[in-house]
Amino acid sequence: MSVRISEGAPNAGTPATGAARTPRMADHLNAALHTLLESDPRVFVLGEDIRDPYGGAFKITKGLSSRFADRVLSTPLSEGTLVGAGAGLALAGEKAIVEIMFSDFVTLAFDQIVNFAAKSTTMYGRPVPVPLIVRCPTGGRRGYGPTHSQSLQKHFVGVPGLSLHELSPFHHAGELLTHLLSLGEPCVLFEDKVLYTERIFRDGVVDDLFRFDLVGGPSGWARVGVPGETRYDCTLIAPGGLTRRALAAMRALLIEDDLLCRLLVPARLYPLDLAPILGDVTGHVCVVEDGTAGGTWGAEVAQTLYPRLWSRLTRPIGLVSAADSVIPTAAHLESAVLVGEDTIRLAVREALS
Repeated sequence: MSVRISEGAPNAGTPATGAARTPRMADHLNAALHTLLESDPRVFVLGEDIRDPYGGAFKITKGLSSRFADRVLSTPLSEGTLVGAGAGLALAGEKAIVEIMFSDFVTLAFDQIVNFAAKSTTMYGRPVPVPLIVRCPTGGRRGYGPTHSQSLQKHFVGVPGLSLHELSPFHHAGELLTHLLSLGEPCVLFEDKVLYTERIFRDGVVDDLFRFDLVGGPSGWARVGVPGETRYDCTLIAPGGLTRRALAAMRALLIEDDLLCRLLVPARLYPLDLAPILGDVTGHVCVVEDGTAGGTWGAEVAQTLYPRLWSRLTRPIGLVSAADSVIPTAAHLESAVLVGEDTIRLAVREALS
């Protein structure tokens, strides 16, 4: 069963206890890049307008070129060229992190990612490391309109030799970046643009109600729930960009509807590794994602879970996705298309009614 509901505006959720003492994701990611370049002289960063004083469209690379001028390079406005150059550096023995200004334009580098970088690891008759990260600021809820607000994760699912990841406020960005470069394979890292403005979570604390822990290593899963509870009415599975909306929906479902939910957040979207969290999936299962339905990451999660959870499932796995529409610029129209707190809450309520 696929649930596609277009009601409700986004909600940032309830802030974490002590949130003012934790950095915003943008600053956390920027600090991680500084540390990475300082510790590894083989790392290069490429992208459009990433050098100081601009520091990139979302300021994630601010200060980098002032410290590492020869390894932080602004490129022409050609996504295919900059990804190809990054893959070439990786093939030549260096390590490359490439920034796509808006993930919508990663489509212009699709050939370089799928037909060059991903295949280069195996098509030369022996394993060849290609330590490349393609960073993709993604998603809507900022009024940027149809061509600057999409979530295109599904278009890269299933490409041999390519792994997909997404930032979350639970996973440490520095550990994740270091891990991705150590894989020796091209990785696409999606970074929700609104998440940049939000605080990260630390020390297992989300807020006054929820706690979290991590399983499965730097690219594993965050498990979020109520302390002491082991049986949940619903298990929500969602990538990092949906965290605040999912948490807000969980709070409303518990306080107003008496429904207890657990949230599972992966850092690695694909290839799927569900082993660390299979024992944590209880009750109704609902997979939430920001993109449109049809051939999606969420559908891949559902079809992988079905045979493993068949004896435990009480109803079909629910899929929640954005409406089948371009993304409008006007805030009230945009919120009607994208997944919001109320979208998630209503999907869970309908499934459990």
